[in-house]
Amino acid sequence: MPQRTPAIGGMPLPTSEPIMSIALPRPCLPASWLMRIACGLALCVIAFAASAGTVTGFATQESQAMPRILFVLTSHDRKGPADVADAAPSGFYLSEVAHPHEVLREAGYAVDFVSPKGGRTHVDGLDLDDPVNAAFWNDPVLRAATENTLAPAQVDPDAYVAVFYAGGHATMWDFPDNTELAAIAAHIYERGGVVAAVCHGPAGLVNLKLSDGRYLVTGKDVSAFTNDEERAVGLYDSVPFLLADALQARGARHVSAPNFQAQVVISERLVTGQNPASAKGVAEAMLPLLTSATPARD
Repeated sequence: MPQRTPAIGGMPLPTSEPIMSIALPRPCLPASWLMRIACGLALCVIAFAASAGTVTGFATQESQAMPRILFVLTSHDRKGPADVADAAPSGFYLSEVAHPHEVLREAGYAVDFVSPKGGRTHVDGLDLDDPVNAAFWNDPVLRAATENTLAPAQVDPDAYVAVFYAGGHATMWDFPDNTELAAIAAHIYERGGVVAAVCHGPAGLVNLKLSDGRYLVTGKDVSAFTNDEERAVGLYDSVPFLLADALQARGARHVSAPNFQAQVVISERLVTGQNPASAKGVAEAMLPLLTSATPARD
């Protein structure tokens, strides 16, 4: 799958002889120098990929040996149905990806990205004054990974110890009814892995059933974007359903905090957060669960 190639930081041109003689044209670079540049380019690609752990379709040997976590990003691009042209733009909320990614990468986990449609995703909350957001967004390897996400059919759930649903209002339109992603998450959970979600990411949990037919959230404590927060951002009447109400209808106990305050809830191996302020905390809460409940590799 496609990846962004870094700029060549190769060898300088040789200066001990002219590039072209007057009498007879000569090659711009000797074969030995061309070989050195090719090797340098290959090393640059490996270094960039290693710095991010993985790019969709490419992983270093080091990242392949690392335990892997699957980040789910929305494919939808607006705060409204696809046929509403004047709906406000949306996508995955940047801080709800960048901050958890930093926590998990620093803890030694590799991250892959999947979306309902695969391929390109869209971003919301592009706050580059946040240094963590800026570091993620300005990394060409990570940016390429979000622009070339896996499709659900390309995912081997046995390869992952956890799945993390990132938020953004757009998730409300394409997460709930995606049965492929729900099956991946259920498989990871039933193998002993962790399921996590933040803000509107829990839209992916609304219809997620386990193999016995029960909803994953039934009987569990959860946190998600609240009805009051939807009113505060002026989208109470725009979203297709109220997320907190939908989770409660599935048998979950929704635990809320005051508007836009950090709130992270752990219930067995399900970790959920209320809003963007909770994103880093969700990833931090995943770590002890991953240490104690990481599924054995097949």
